[in-house]
Amino acid sequence: MQDTFPLKTPTQTRMSGAGMALRRFYSDLRREPLGHAGFIVIMILILAAVFAPLLAPYPAARQSLGEALQSPSAQHWLGTDEFGRDILSRLIWGAQITMRTVLSVSAIVGPVGLMIGITAGYFGGRTDAILMRFTDVVLSFPSLVLALAFAAALGAGLNTAIIAISLTAWPPIARLARAEALVVRNTDYVAAARIYGASHLRLLLLYIAPMCVPSVVVRLTLNMATITLTAASLGFLGLGAQPPMPEWGAMISAGRRFMLDQWWVAVMPGFAILITSLAFNVLGDAMRDILDPRHTRG
Repeated sequence: MQDTFPLKTPTQTRMSGAGMALRRFYSDLRREPLGHAGFIVIMILILAAVFAPLLAPYPAARQSLGEALQSPSAQHWLGTDEFGRDILSRLIWGAQITMRTVLSVSAIVGPVGLMIGITAGYFGGRTDAILMRFTDVVLSFPSLVLALAFAAALGAGLNTAIIAISLTAWPPIARLARAEALVVRNTDYVAAARIYGASHLRLLLLYIAPMCVPSVVVRLTLNMATITLTAASLGFLGLGAQPPMPEWGAMISAGRRFMLDQWWVAVMPGFAILITSLAFNVLGDAMRDILDPRHTRG
């Protein structure tokens, strides 16, 4: 009697291929010690953001004036602020705001920058000139200054900060996608698809965009450090998430008055911003080494 093996559906085949790709990527990432450490830190931050109600010792807005400005102790591991709020709890709750900002901005600027870049690179000519000159105009302004201008014009708030950062963070993605599209549009398989009658939209979405995605993902990961710093800067200046929301930049702004005697009020959120930005940077560097087709592994 012959053994029979059930055939996989196309969906199962794609899921199996995606699972193998993820396992291979993680195996390569483990060979990059710094990148793997950054990945672990980011995963811890995401878990802290998701399970903040379970992990935070106290509610973020809980005040106890009798415990104001207490130094780190067994009861309050990172001390308390001027209102007696537990700093560790506020950092854990603040991870929600940071991750929401980073992921929201990335979800906006990734597709926008990718589409502008591949459109400019694929069509070339006047389309390329118009889109890239507009990109150059946005790039000519320092991103933080431009984000401050947008935030001030739109009004303070977390959603405003996300929009303001998104309006300034897409040009590097667009330039990178354009450079990739200039190479991909001249490949044989794109020429073959064009001969067989594929439309411009089909060529852009199914043939050119997928080849640009790995580079865009790496650039987005590197940009997440800048997004974190920019969001903290807006919060520090009062243009980001508003009190009593536990935004890390706003926590530093409130704690700078106590730097000389109660240093932990400002230093602890500053340390959280430093670790988060560093983790995104080293993870992005590792991803660039892994996803770069010219990278050779020993």
